[in-house]
Amino acid sequence: MKLYRPATILVGVLFVLLGGLTRLATPDQVYDEQNIKIVHGTIGQPLNYTGSGSTVEVTRIAFAQSVLDSGASDDDKPLETNGVYVAIEWDTVRGVQKPDNIIPTLTADGGTVYTPIEGVTGSSFDFPDAGFARTGAMVFEVNPSDMKNLTLKLRPMMLFNVYNTNVEVDLGIPTDAIAQRMVDGAVPQYVVPRPVTRVAS
Repeated sequence: MKLYRPATILVGVLFVLLGGLTRLATPDQVYDEQNIKIVHGTIGQPLNYTGSGSTVEVTRIAFAQSVLDSGASDDDKPLETNGVYVAIEWDTVRGVQKPDNIIPTLTADGGTVYTPIEGVTGSSFDFPDAGFARTGAMVFEVNPSDMKNLTLKLRPMMLFNVYNTNVEVDLGIPTDAIAQRMVDGAVPQYVVPRPVTRVAS
């Protein structure tokens, strides 16, 4: 029978314990404590992605009863909703380092998380090549009864970066009464623009 030294046994136990702690730690705990910075802002405010030299700005929001792709043909029908569409127009400027792929969501005080709609080509969010800027729009289908404190959250997938940034943009809807005014003032149709790339100024 082969005997193991106490030091060898201790090292083995240590690895087992470390493995268990790693499995118990949630991604949120790891990101919050080690390598994530949350940058808060409002509409019209350029926000920096830490360490990348890149910025993002929400330039305008619009509320609509239906949406249509700008490249749609005469036969294409607009997408309609029983709720309301929230279109968020953005401007990104790319630094030397491109931020990781970004996951955009809208969250409200009620706890609902909205993701961009599918089926509209122009509804997207991204960064151009280094030294360039890009404008575009993304559209969300939202429940009119859950819009208070609606916030755009841009979270990187964080596959490789050691340090990264979450961006949170307050869309300026602090009360249910203001949310209802936004819904009542929704335009009949929003035409989703195609993204446009330009040289960064």
